[in-house]
Amino acid sequence: MSPLRRFDRGLLRFDLRDDGPEDGFPVLLLHGFPQDGTSWSRVVPHLHAAGLRTLVPDQRGYSPGARPPGRGAYRLEFLVADVLGLLDSLGLARVHLVGHDWGGGVAWAAAARAPERTASLTVLSTPHPAAMLASMPRSRQPLRSGYMAAFQLPALPERLIAPRLEQALRRRGLPAADAGRYARRMREPATLTAALNWYRALPMSHVRTPPVTVPTTYVWGARDFALGRTAAELTERYVHAPYRFVELSAGHWLPETEADEVAAAIIARTRAT
Repeated sequence: MSPLRRFDRGLLRFDLRDDGPEDGFPVLLLHGFPQDGTSWSRVVPHLHAAGLRTLVPDQRGYSPGARPPGRGAYRLEFLVADVLGLLDSLGLARVHLVGHDWGGGVAWAAAARAPERTASLTVLSTPHPAAMLASMPRSRQPLRSGYMAAFQLPALPERLIAPRLEQALRRRGLPAADAGRYARRMREPATLTAALNWYRALPMSHVRTPPVTVPTTYVWGARDFALGRTAAELTERYVHAPYRFVELSAGHWLPETEADEVAAAIIARTRAT
């Protein structure tokens, strides 16, 4: 991937990889937990070959210069504002928006809040938030999501996660090289706390995500350990625009393990739009 550049949003400085054809329509790719922008490294060459420009930030808390203290600084409304601030800083009217895991949650919210800035939406793994909520009383999703409640505790998750993270990621299907890279980064206490603060800020967030009104593709792995079928299938209800559901015989880590299929879905959505 390209060398890092920076963009500033107030007092925060974000790391960004901006690469591909200069005249290509921009695709903004948002990573999840506990990843960073390098999670897209197998996907972006396909997008460049299709004539698309890629923008891949390390998001709030993952960029060392954008790591404010306190869980309140990681509310969803601030994460969405970071996305729109990036577009403003680069002078971009619209992008094709792509997100995985937590990045998918931000992408759903950003597309709902600013459809005029979103040419299309492609989300990996993460169902629409309303579909996730609707699935809770009718599936095993509460058990799958139990770790999110555990992450609300102060300090203890950091002590438990840091020494075990690499093995846990490998057991859940992430390739060894990726698991090692993410785990090494999360051994920095400030980095891990900032990443966990995304979860801790959820009860404080003031953003509700209505149905999106932009052309959308949702890609889900049938063996996802965290996100089940019920929410995946309910997601269509919350897209009031052309919609495509892509089910893969895969787990959770789609950018790293299913790059060809992920890139194909993104390219198909951009071309259809």
